Amino acid sequence: MESTSTSTTPSPSSNLQSLIYSNKTGSNPTLSVLDQLLVPHEKVYVSIPDVEAAWSVIRSMQIRGAPLIAIVACLGLAVDLATNPSTLQILADISEDDLASVRQLIQIKIQYLQTSRPTAVNLFNAMTELQQVMDQEGQETKQQIIQSIIAHAEFMLQRDVSDNKAIGSHGAKAILDHYTSNDQVKRNKDNNNNNNNRNIRLVTICNTGSLATAHYGTALGVARALHSMGRLESIHCLETRPYNQGSRLTAFEILEEQMPNGTLICDSAAAALMRVKGVDAVVVGADRVCSNGDTANKIGTYMLALVAKEHNVPFYVAAPFTTLDTSLENGDCIEIEERPGEEIIDTSKAPKNMKTWNPAFDVTPAKYITGIITEKGMIVKMDGEDTFDVAKFVQSTRDI
Repeated sequence: MESTSTSTTPSPSSNLQSLIYSNKTGSNPTLSVLDQLLVPHEKVYVSIPDVEAAWSVIRSMQIRGAPLIAIVACLGLAVDLATNPSTLQILADISEDDLASVRQLIQIKIQYLQTSRPTAVNLFNAMTELQQVMDQEGQETKQQIIQSIIAHAEFMLQRDVSDNKAIGSHGAKAILDHYTSNDQVKRNKDNNNNNNNRNIRLVTICNTGSLATAHYGTALGVARALHSMGRLESIHCLETRPYNQGSRLTAFEILEEQMPNGTLICDSAAAALMRVKGVDAVVVGADRVCSNGDTANKIGTYMLALVAKEHNVPFYVAAPFTTLDTSLENGDCIEIEERPGEEIIDTSKAPKNMKTWNPAFDVTPAKYITGIITEKGMIVKMDGEDTFDVAKFVQSTRDI
């Protein structure tokens, strides 16, 4: 993989590269993304020369995962502004002192990218961040505005990788500390490990690894961190119907990373797994976390949280700081994307004329969540509370 002096991209030693970004000269960025609809059977990279291509791969779910959606939108905008012939022609026709028209052009592209998918807040936060960069004082030429956006998009790429590794570290520590400090918590199944030295049996849903982010992952990053510490006993992934992100993508990542005892199960087998084999923790990702801790994630997450609660299994949400949305009071305020019914029909071999309901996400109430793991630490509840004070956490850690 090509490297760049201005951005951090996944290590060439890894086969799990959700995107390839290069900007060796500083003014000629290129971007391609792994077509995840073809994984695990093929590894095909799609070129992203403009915002239309970025919008398309997001909307069609050729790329998915809240952090990756945001990064691809940002880098797609950067590539568009630097190399798209039609954009360059529009910019050339704008007089050098008409910076308002330059900003208006960029704003239109930002608003267009925001229409690609509605539920994940990372996309909207990232676009707002770029807009703030565009509007900052001290930029006196068209090129300065464009270069500031390109530079900041590349910074966001670097930040995504480092943030994911921090999430993995915090999450692994939280899970291990849970069993170190709660000696009364017993395994669902007897074994030779005591609570202070137990290896962890994880369950996850959807895909939250290197293929859902710029690299490393969020919830699956926690598994990677435990694996690197030699403390991961097993990991079960749910298939995640109807798009099968778990069976197509997470199972692929587990095998590629050689995680121990990686096992794929049907979504409906989670309760039986916890009762029969035992589970130590559930870790999932998030597309939006509200002010009270209610969390939107891939459809099936709510059901998994209910099952975990019944079996006294701690349930963690792993998500970057940009997923926290304190503007929404609770999960009832989240717009839930509904996908075409054909996705259910085609993958289940159901009758073509069968009526369907295909929400892409559901909302897990905060009362079922043990902790929310971010790169800035874990959000916990006050004793006796069912909800989180996410706004307080955001305020206290914003500058960290």
